[in-house]
Amino acid sequence: MNRFAPAALALILTAAGALLSQEDLRFLGKYEDARGIPKPPPDRAQFVFTRLIYNGRIPRYYKNWYTDYPKGDRQLIEGLKRLTDLSIADQGRVVAINDPELFQYPFVYSSEVGQMVLNPDDAAIMREYLLRGGFWFQDDFWGSSEWASMSAQMKKVFPEFEIRDIPRDHPIFHTFFDIDKVMQIPSLAYVYTRITYEQDGFVGECKGIFDEKGRLMVIINHNTDLGDAYESADDPEYPLVFSGFAYRHALNIILYALSH
Repeated sequence: MNRFAPAALALILTAAGALLSQEDLRFLGKYEDARGIPKPPPDRAQFVFTRLIYNGRIPRYYKNWYTDYPKGDRQLIEGLKRLTDLSIADQGRVVAINDPELFQYPFVYSSEVGQMVLNPDDAAIMREYLLRGGFWFQDDFWGSSEWASMSAQMKKVFPEFEIRDIPRDHPIFHTFFDIDKVMQIPSLAYVYTRITYEQDGFVGECKGIFDEKGRLMVIINHNTDLGDAYESADDPEYPLVFSGFAYRHALNIILYALSH
C-alpha cells in the first residue's frame, strides 16, 4: 500500500465527522459565530476555560476555531475537575479576538491555527493580550504547510520573537505531572487507520514564544491533536495512552499559565 494511503483515509474520516458536527452548529469560521453561542453567567471567582474565535481562511471549512468544539472542551473541563482541586467553571466560554471581553480571561485555547488569519488589528490585540500576562494554548495543526501559515501569522503579533523549542526541563512539563517526552496524539481516525500522523507531520512538536524576560506566552502543539483526545476520551476504542497524555499535558499547561 502507498505510504500516504492511510493518511488520506484518516483525512477523509476526520473531515467527514467534523463536517457533520459543523453542519449542526452552523459555524462560519468568523467572528460572527460568537453571536449564536449562549454566554453562561460570568463567574470571576473561577478559572474559565476559554476558546478563541479567529477568522479562518475558508468559510465553513472543517478546520477552524470550532474543531472539536464543544465536546472536546466539555470533556477537558470534566477531566480537570476529576484530576485536580482547581476551581474551574462548569461551562467554558468562546471569545472572539476583537471582543473586549478577551482581556477578562488570562488563558485562551485555539484549535487548527494553521487556518487562522490575523489582520493588523487582530495582531495588535493579541500582542497586547499576551504582553499583559495572557497565555495562548495552540493545538491541532499539521505539516509544513500549516506550520508556515501559523508562523507567518505569529510574526504579525511578535516580529521580534522567534518560535523556539521548549526545553524538557522547563516548568511547563513538570508543574503537576512530569512529562519527559512529547507524544504525538492522533485524531479518532487512528481507530480505523492505526496511524498517528497527518499530511507530512510525522513528528509531534511542542514549541513556544517567550517574552523578553523569558516568560512563556504561547505554547504551540504541532503535528498532534490534543483536542480530539479530549473529545474521544469516552470512546472505548480510542487508546487511553493518548487521552491520558493529553489530559496530563493540558493540566500542566493550565497550571503553568495561571501561576506564571
